[in-house]
Amino acid sequence: MTIDSRQIAAGMLEAVPFARTLGFEFVEIAPDGAAGVRSTVRLPDAPATHNHVGGPHAGALFTLGETASGAVVLAAFGNLLDRAVPLAVTADIRYRKLAMGPVRAVARLGRPATEVIAEFDGGTRPEFPVLVEIGTDAGEPTAEMTVVWTLRTR
Repeated sequence: MTIDSRQIAAGMLEAVPFARTLGFEFVEIAPDGAAGVRSTVRLPDAPATHNHVGGPHAGALFTLGETASGAVVLAAFGNLLDRAVPLAVTADIRYRKLAMGPVRAVARLGRPATEVIAEFDGGTRPEFPVLVEIGTDAGEPTAEMTVVWTLRTR
């Protein structure tokens, strides 16, 4: 699998203006073992994104995780965009610990991309999870998220 991480990052920032507003940085979009793809997106520390206790707002963390999951989806299924529309179906987040400073979301495809593509090509509307770990720049986990996506026929 060949991934043009710069093109995916630019496409995400163009298509999702809120990601630009929050100042997201696309650190990595790369192949990741059997499942297929991993992405890392960073939220810099900025007072404009803080909550009442000085850490990143829950909404900013949610958007960070959802954006990282979207980058995984584009990397894994971007070659299907002429006939498929990726859509988030559900998202679940668990805030485990107060995050302070810059944070990163690392997202991974929860099923092999080949299985999802085979279902789509077989005429069904596949659903697949993207698993997201959110933590500090130092690697301390602060939240976890699962975003379930689908590919709808165009």
